[in-house]
Amino acid sequence: MSAPQRHVESATPPVAILCMLSTYVCFTFLDTSSKYLVLAGISVLVVAWVRFAVHVILVGTLLRGWRQPMRFRPVNLPAHILRGAFLFGSTIFNVLALKSLQLAGTTSIYFFGPMVITALAGPLLGEWAGWRRWLAILAAFAGVLIITRPGVGVFGIGHLFALGSMLSNCFYVIMTRRMSATETSESLILFSALAPALLLLPLLPFSFSLPHDGWHWFVLLMLGVFGGVGHWLLVQAYRLATTTALAPYPYSQMVWMIISGWIVFKQFPDRWTLVGAAIIVASGLYIVHREHRLRLRSRAASDVEAEALAKKL
Repeated sequence: MSAPQRHVESATPPVAILCMLSTYVCFTFLDTSSKYLVLAGISVLVVAWVRFAVHVILVGTLLRGWRQPMRFRPVNLPAHILRGAFLFGSTIFNVLALKSLQLAGTTSIYFFGPMVITALAGPLLGEWAGWRRWLAILAAFAGVLIITRPGVGVFGIGHLFALGSMLSNCFYVIMTRRMSATETSESLILFSALAPALLLLPLLPFSFSLPHDGWHWFVLLMLGVFGGVGHWLLVQAYRLATTTALAPYPYSQMVWMIISGWIVFKQFPDRWTLVGAAIIVASGLYIVHREHRLRLRSRAASDVEAEALAKKL
């Protein structure tokens, strides 16, 4: 009987890394454009709806939905709607936060999300974190406190919106994990934009601040392009490499956000925001590293058990 195959960690394909980095460049453009538009007086609801509506059209085109429409058919439509509602909340809160906070500040709080997901994964998904990861979560929370500095006149409504966006996104990600076992990736991508677009539609008549010139209309339409292309690139990256291998690369967005905020809005984060962001990023990278080591240890144990069983046989 042949010996059981050992799991070998392969190198991450450069194309996957490029797709992942490009994804977060697109998301940086998305947030920068959103902030630019709301500061120009465009309604938050209009910004969010156009972003999702164009996303739906673009994703359907990129994935050629007319060829195999069954790939987009949902198995659990109510779950898709609830998941879309969480993304709806995350987007609205994020745009509201961008109106008053710097790009780097909102991104730093957003990066606390993976730690919250790690904490919630225990009761919601049965994926319990050990004490080392809990220490990383607490360290990241300290980073959030450094950024927001409640009690010293820094904490404001924008930070509340950013926290609301982050929490909504956490539940969106958790639902995505649960639904990925039964839903196609195409349906998840499509309904992540279609559901929020439909939820926003009844609210649009109450919003009258539309773009007033061609340039603002162009930027508004590009929101959907940035979002749609970004999500498409994200899917391509995960098709080429594992989640663990790609986990560190989302943190590259912090660099793009700082650069974009400086170029477009002449804003540069203060030292406390940078310190807090560094703590959050370091905590997130530690959790990625820890999960990677635990996964390797689990695989090694499985190999040992398989070898022992093979010898008995």
